[in-house]
Amino acid sequence: KTRLRIENFQEVIDNERPNKGRRSTFGWDDYYSTAEIYAWLEDMVGRHSSILSSTTYGKSFENRDLKAVKLSHKANNPGIFIEANIHAREWISSATATWLLNELLTSSDPAVVDLAQNYDWYFIMVANPDGLEFSRNSNRMWRKTRQPSSVLCTGTDPNRNFDYFWRTGGASTIACSDTFSGPTPFSEPETRAMADYYATIADKINVQFSFHSFGQYLLTPFGFTNAPLPANQADLQQIAAKTVDAIRATHGTQYTFGNSAQLLYVTSGSTNDYFMGVHGTKLAYTFEFRDDGAHGFALPADQIVPNSQETMNGLIAFLAEAKRLGYV
Repeated sequence: KTRLRIENFQEVIDNERPNKGRRSTFGWDDYYSTAEIYAWLEDMVGRHSSILSSTTYGKSFENRDLKAVKLSHKANNPGIFIEANIHAREWISSATATWLLNELLTSSDPAVVDLAQNYDWYFIMVANPDGLEFSRNSNRMWRKTRQPSSVLCTGTDPNRNFDYFWRTGGASTIACSDTFSGPTPFSEPETRAMADYYATIADKINVQFSFHSFGQYLLTPFGFTNAPLPANQADLQQIAAKTVDAIRATHGTQYTFGNSAQLLYVTSGSTNDYFMGVHGTKLAYTFEFRDDGAHGFALPADQIVPNSQETMNGLIAFLAEAKRLGYV
């Protein structure tokens, strides 16, 4: 990932959540726990029950619910699948996902209304709830799951644990490593449950997004190798170019786009590779959100809304180009 440029990390942590302890309702000026996110989701389901539904698709190692929500105005819409917070410390990913859902439910902007009404949206807001809670309460920089991986070490990198060219590069065999692939594919209940859930909806999904931070990248498969590239590589890059242009036009944030293995490094066992490689999802992308290293994973909460705004504008441009090319 992009290199951190931090001299006083504790100061960054302290400044990340200036509104901590001073909030009364759910919003986007702070970061929230899994339980708070789930409570907000259920409240929104209650308010919008004709178009929004939730499902519990599994349990984490520490027995937390694994939840997904679906927003659908009508049958036979193209499907968009978004998973966030698979890496515990990347809080901006779930914060942005909840903001996007709220906008899709409440915005009067015609471009957003078009997205809400003419696509089905599937969200996993917190793919790794055990890790998120450990990151919130014990170790801010925790990345992995919380299932013991050896006598001395805990956790597997869930984005190296999917069963498509698993552990063929860019994943560690060392249990204490942040990129430990797990002892076997789908060794983690969180990854197994997500894969099983996706299998039930894969024929309805046209686009898959994985939300991460940081570095300001928009990445395309495959991660396990830089050759061969997907057959629709040219289209993947053309759509990405339109997306990053729209992101930049919002607040001036500069994203770099390209094939994951070529632009950054080889990674195997990722969600993008699995959903494209196993299920044939034609468009699969990873967003690496703000910033470019000044705060790193501890992005101040006052950047949640601008990060989300530019992401929404990126999605509007993304789907316009994907539609023009016949993908949705």
